[in-house]
Amino acid sequence: MSIRVHDGIGHLTLNRPEALNALTHSMVLLLTEALTAWRDDPEVSLVVLDGAGDRGLCAGGDVRALYDNAVSGDTGASLAFLGDEYRLNAMIAEYPKPFVAIMDGVTMGGGIGLAGHAGIRVVTERSRLAMPETRIGFCPDVGGTWLLARAPGELGTYLALSSATMNGSDALALGFADYFVPSELLPHLIQAFAERADPGSPSEIVLLFDETPELSALAARRGWIDACFSADTVAEIIARLDDYAATHASDEVRAAADALVALSPTAVTVTLAALRQARELPGLRDALQLEYRACGWLLDQPDLREGIRAQIIDKDRSPRWNPARLDLLAPDLAAVALQHPVAAPLW
Repeated sequence: MSIRVHDGIGHLTLNRPEALNALTHSMVLLLTEALTAWRDDPEVSLVVLDGAGDRGLCAGGDVRALYDNAVSGDTGASLAFLGDEYRLNAMIAEYPKPFVAIMDGVTMGGGIGLAGHAGIRVVTERSRLAMPETRIGFCPDVGGTWLLARAPGELGTYLALSSATMNGSDALALGFADYFVPSELLPHLIQAFAERADPGSPSEIVLLFDETPELSALAARRGWIDACFSADTVAEIIARLDDYAATHASDEVRAAADALVALSPTAVTVTLAALRQARELPGLRDALQLEYRACGWLLDQPDLREGIRAQIIDKDRSPRWNPARLDLLAPDLAAVALQHPVAAPLW
């Protein structure tokens, strides 16, 4: 972590470029400590979050640590990490000073938890955003269900289940970002914050660099996404995708169906239930508490270990899910996950 104060800016830089700035427990604690200290520090009037290197802000949480904990049976350590991370997410959402998150390049999973709840969220032409948890047998967390549940139509459901990636235009259209600034202008944006150029508020300063990107290709696909992903179960979503692909001879929809079938049946079932429930919750903290229960349950399931093994450890991209099919899941699986008891509440 690089934590410094200059020209009235509290500047936080995730500094693990060799790991695409993947978020560790120690980084979460350092971020929390800095933000706590700066809350009442008169020398800090603005917070800026960015990532070291030119590949992205943050690829997500350090899932290798989750894997090591799962293999050793120490899920308590993973729960402690998630609890501290979720409390940090809420702190950022409620921060009393302007908080600018720069999502240049890859921003996924835990990176969305840091940037997606900021007051001023900037994307660029290089931005690639996703909540890819179902690929590893997990569920969108870090407040991801809150953001996804509030995307237009069923676009959030599509993103959550399929782990699809957004570009900057998509992120703006789906409510994950506020401004589009070309990457070459980011140093000038930081300089303008430091100089407090007129107009002086952080939002007004960003507007000086804000540009209109191309239209969102993801939003343009909303017709078939809404039609298929509005179903009440994952099995029905797949059935609708199959029918739509056949009726419209759509390779794109066929690929979406095939991708969904290949993911963890357990993870996508829990994810759909969590997303539907998040739509009815009153606030981010409630969504984080819901995710804490669901993810606490998923930490003990075999698919998380297998998903991380296939994607990160062995990289064979051939996970062997257990159970392997949706029809083999217990009927009450999602309810059990969402009601999973935790040792202590987050708040």
